[in-house]
Amino acid sequence: MTTHTGMSPQVRLANEIAVHFHHQPPEQAATAIAEHIRAFWDPRMRTELLQRAESEPDALDPRALAAARLLTG
Repeated sequence: MTTHTGMSPQVRLANEIAVHFHHQPPEQAATAIAEHIRAFWDPRMRTELLQRAESEPDALDPRALAAARLLTG
């Protein structure tokens, strides 16, 4: 699913979460974002985010992208 702006809801949400962690060092922020996504997101949402991270990495905040990569490992 893509919104009228062209950004998937999962990318938008991941980027919004990342904003809350910009005060932390990038690696620490990525870990915290990944933990939040694991704890609160439905598996389908995580799958969509991972697909978007592969196909549209530039759409994600760098911390959100790093978090997505942590989710795959």
